[in-house]
Amino acid sequence: MKTPWKAVTTLAAALLLVLPGGVAARAASTPWTKTPVAGSLRSYPVSAVYVAGVSSGGYMATQLQVAYSARIRGAAIFAAGPYYCAQNTVPQALYGCGDNIYPTYVGNLAAYTRTWAGYGWIDGTGNLSGQPVYVYHGNNDATVKKSVTDDLVRYYQDFGASVRYDSGSAAGHSWVTPYGTVGCTATASPYLADCGTDPQGAFLGKLLGSVAAPNTGPLGGTLIRFGQDGFAVNGWANGLSMDGNGFAYVPASCAAGTTCRLLVALHGCAQGYAKVGTAFVDRANLNQYADTNRLIVLYPQATATPVNPNGCWDWWGYLGATNYPIKGGAQVETIMNMVRRLDG
Repeated sequence: MKTPWKAVTTLAAALLLVLPGGVAARAASTPWTKTPVAGSLRSYPVSAVYVAGVSSGGYMATQLQVAYSARIRGAAIFAAGPYYCAQNTVPQALYGCGDNIYPTYVGNLAAYTRTWAGYGWIDGTGNLSGQPVYVYHGNNDATVKKSVTDDLVRYYQDFGASVRYDSGSAAGHSWVTPYGTVGCTATASPYLADCGTDPQGAFLGKLLGSVAAPNTGPLGGTLIRFGQDGFAVNGWANGLSMDGNGFAYVPASCAAGTTCRLLVALHGCAQGYAKVGTAFVDRANLNQYADTNRLIVLYPQATATPVNPNGCWDWWGYLGATNYPIKGGAQVETIMNMVRRLDG
């Protein structure tokens, strides 16, 4: 069913996945940051690729992992539901994948996944068996209900993934980080909440097997600002509701030729550069771990357009194509083109 553009706009507003209100902003720890330097992506000796994301970025992270499970070896998902949850329909996305008025039909989603793997539209589902997955849901998240994230866990477990589920936090709908600028229970811009915990250490330990303590001093790497047009499947990132520029943090050791791993980190709605600047890039607590764990971090950027006024990633088909969650999907392939450049 083709989604009416008016309905998509309504959904984008409803699924901002970052609602106003919550507790007032609090004083935040100030991380060391790097000023972006204009440059381009190049290849590095990369041994493995992982994805992480929050909200719409969480949905996109799962789409990337499932579509390219032979290449992407694990995922960390904050505040999102199962793969293909929206099933290309606005009501299901709104009432089944944010709210829980409708069921997620997780059994059907698993069946679609196996069928599409058989067609070659996504990689074989056997790749997901044993893959590390970290899932996070806060008890004050009223935007994506806990039962929806529960079904994300069930979806991964159906394919034999090794899942760690952190659902005991008081967090609102946000990316939780020691460098958060709002209180733990808040759901408020820039949707970076401080709960006095370090989920990044937890999920990187899960994905990588072990993790060294983060660099809490001056960062030693380079934050590259690169053009996304050259990776866009249509040659024009804005036409895909993606920003003209993206970012990549490259530790000095990786730039010098040491074998590193790659993490694709996906912001949520209203959390991209056009809306909050480099807040997510600076405060996600990933560059700090990157420096001490030989980890390149890629930060693709979505942006607002008439069909996507809140700058979400396309997890319900707002670009008008039904192939958005599989190989060939416009945003999936654009991000994977960045991955292909970085991992050679």
